Amino acid sequence: MSASSVTTPSAESLAASARAAKSGGRDLPPVHEWNPPFCGDLDMRIARDGTWYYQGTPINRHGLVRLFSTILRKDGDKYFLVTPVEKVGITVDDAPFVAVDFERDGEGERQNLRFETNVGDHVIAGPDHPIRVERDPETGEPSPYVHVRAGLEALIDRKSFYRLVEIGDRQDGWFGLWSGGAFFAMIPEAELPE
Repeated sequence: MSASSVTTPSAESLAASARAAKSGGRDLPPVHEWNPPFCGDLDMRIARDGTWYYQGTPINRHGLVRLFSTILRKDGDKYFLVTPVEKVGITVDDAPFVAVDFERDGEGERQNLRFETNVGDHVIAGPDHPIRVERDPETGEPSPYVHVRAGLEALIDRKSFYRLVEIGDRQDGWFGLWSGGAFFAMIPEAELPE
């Protein structure tokens, strides 16, 4: 293979390919259908607070972050930006998205919780978009997540989590949330403070 045919991944080439893929009017390109060659890792990182970094510098253009988020894919435990011609690895500190707010429609078993992410995705929690909570084994601190799409989750931010706790319910020995006709257990009822 000649050196001139080797692709060097860059944020600029990925953005151009992503824009071209979106030109068909789709909000989310079909990244699950693309199988380009792996081109290496890119110095891009998504911090736990949802900030995207390129070469150590925050990406402050929301439109560009949104564009990159539409070509994000998780394969196994690794994250990639994928276009029809490139696949590059990136680093994700926790979850690739942050749920920054939610709206509640209805109450109890009939309620729906509609989450909004930092990159503009909207999902209603339910069987296809479950909520889960992990607890730090040392501190017991909860980390709540909601599934957004194709194995990609959003960490639910602290203010939203506190609001969710206020509308929680008890079911079969668990404290949790109803949404989309499903109950999502968050903490054993026995561990709740009196």
